[in-house]
Amino acid sequence: MLASPRCSRRRACRWCRTSSYAAGRGRGTAPRRDTPPPAGLYVGGVEFLGAGRSADVYALDGERVLRRYRIDADARRESAVMVYVGAHGYPVPRVYPEEGTATDLVMERLAGPTMLRALVDGEMTAEEAGRTLARLLRRLHDIPARFSAEPADRILHLDLHPDNVLLTPSGPVVIDWCNTQEGSPALDCGLSAVILAQAAVDGESGLAGPARQVLVALVAELGDALAHGEALDRAAALRAADRALTPRETALLDDAVALVRALRRS
Repeated sequence: MLASPRCSRRRACRWCRTSSYAAGRGRGTAPRRDTPPPAGLYVGGVEFLGAGRSADVYALDGERVLRRYRIDADARRESAVMVYVGAHGYPVPRVYPEEGTATDLVMERLAGPTMLRALVDGEMTAEEAGRTLARLLRRLHDIPARFSAEPADRILHLDLHPDNVLLTPSGPVVIDWCNTQEGSPALDCGLSAVILAQAAVDGESGLAGPARQVLVALVAELGDALAHGEALDRAAALRAADRALTPRETALLDDAVALVRALRRS
């Protein structure tokens, strides 16, 4: 049974920032907080790099960052999946499980913009972004599930969009695995498409045009891996259950699903 998403650093329809994994300097001990301090400040001797809806990110040193949850989430599960897919050659930040706790995830510090930032800055085309996302999904779905007895089940990211891909000198790296589950690859592909489509149908977003272009390339590259029937409905339902969405964003889901189906059938 797939759980509803519990955490998202940022949402695709509000893409606007470079990833906090890629910036800052600092040493010391990160404090525990209920609310994040302003970015760029030193707190407890370490530099606070940024915050999402559920976690804060601190620079431990030049090689490592700490992501600390502010909610009831188990970072050890996320860490274990990252170690597992990394052992299969999938591009994720190196994790230091021995330094983590139930709420802390210590990982490799990476350099480079998010795919979204590269799109906004004109350093990457929408077509290239869509194709890269599709390849990352396909590559992930080549990795067998850790626990599921269903032969077709695979590791799923369930939040793979341009703001969760860092473009490092060594290539794209996928971050933010807090929603990861095991299940049908069609669900993962569908959810990535729905997230992009939500941005594409948002008439108040300046990123609607680029999001649609990325989506068109993603749909074309995924081909039959992107189902447009029951699996897409399940993806939309999972997205609707995301507690980070505003009522307005949830209201965009019907149009988003219709757009994905139209592109898939064209």
